[in-house]
Amino acid sequence: MSAPRLVLATRNEHKVTELVRLLRPAVPDLGDEDVVAASHLAGRGLPDPGEVAETGVTFTENALLKARAVAGATGLPAVADDSGLCVAVLGGAPGVFSARWAGRHGDDEANLQLLLAQLADVAAPHRAAWFECAAAFVDPRPGVPDAEREVVTVGRLTGTLTTEPRGRNGFGYDPVLVPDGGTRTSAELSPAEKDAISHRGQAMRALRPRLVAALAR
Repeated sequence: MSAPRLVLATRNEHKVTELVRLLRPAVPDLGDEDVVAASHLAGRGLPDPGEVAETGVTFTENALLKARAVAGATGLPAVADDSGLCVAVLGGAPGVFSARWAGRHGDDEANLQLLLAQLADVAAPHRAAWFECAAAFVDPRPGVPDAEREVVTVGRLTGTLTTEPRGRNGFGYDPVLVPDGGTRTSAELSPAEKDAISHRGQAMRALRPRLVAALAR
């Protein structure tokens, strides 16, 4: 098995699938063996920094924390993202706390139900929200110019929250956000439809030129 060319600094398998899908159009020769997720580092004989504490107060700070930790441990270029749902009437919350809004990290169902309960009395005109994603690329390899070692791009998808989950695609808060101009939630869109407009799709497309240049080294 060949050595990986790129590490995805996430242990969320949903995100791994989505990130690879978003990267492949720009790097068509990126094979399965070329990419390794943080959760599989040990299996590929690479140092695993373990769970990275997301102590930042912005998506950008947390994305960089994760990318720097994995790149520093492995010596390989790393991509990380931090993303979440921001609700206008809640002052931008859950925000960076989206994945642990109900108190336990990664419990999508509990997070959804708590959010909907908190917004139960909020009328449709005031249910504006947006998904935001910061994608970070860190290249620790010798010889890389300092100005090219780190880059962060940001994407945003605005919409309105439903009163109950709809759809089986996607993950996280996808079942409750209807993108502006649409009638279906993000979880009712096909993967291709979602990628075309999503916050993560926007951020990753903006990041791809730097990634392509780095992988060509």
